[in-house]
Amino acid sequence: MKFFIDTADIDEIEQARSWGILDGVTTNPSLYAKTGGRLADFEPHMQRICELCAGLPVSAETCAKTTDGMIADARHLHSLADNIVVKLPICAESLAATHALAKEGIPVNMTLVFSAPQALLAARAGARYVSPFVGRFDDIGEDGIERLAETVQVLRNYDFGHEVEVITASVRTANHVTQAALLGADIATVPLKTLMQCLAHPLTEQGVAKFDADWEKVKNA
Repeated sequence: MKFFIDTADIDEIEQARSWGILDGVTTNPSLYAKTGGRLADFEPHMQRICELCAGLPVSAETCAKTTDGMIADARHLHSLADNIVVKLPICAESLAATHALAKEGIPVNMTLVFSAPQALLAARAGARYVSPFVGRFDDIGEDGIERLAETVQVLRNYDFGHEVEVITASVRTANHVTQAALLGADIATVPLKTLMQCLAHPLTEQGVAKFDADWEKVKNA
């Protein structure tokens, strides 16, 4: 399974990149707002991310509401860097936009997917990536991993004539990562906080503490 980092924070992206595990970046308007970014700085900010992640897909989302607006925004975003993937929320307008953009070779990441039928429609329209959300199901007391399993299986049942990868999104815990990998999801897009959770384990910490204590005994013998 590939790892994308779900952030617009340059420092977080650089940290994940330094580990050698980074396969891409996903951003959205909320993540950019979290950095304190201004509208005037958005395009240079995305270009900086694309430079840091040369050759890796970087998702940038449009907030347009019409098909024509989505297509225009997508063309402009993709013109900023050739590794920008345009992120669109699943809806009738975005399906039409995706169909047109796929013909132009502009990759689309269909986001806010919460059901297998939505994922099927996105894939049929030409989406390069489909992003089913997990954590938001958990927030309302439903099983996000079960919904993810349905999406992964459904998309594997068919040949869409182009490559479609499932991005496990809204990842909140290390267990979400584990379950996504067990299901064979292509990608997990994970905040840095959750990547750090994936690194941590109390038995690892206890083991390191024991090694350090025993080495001190050796040094002082």
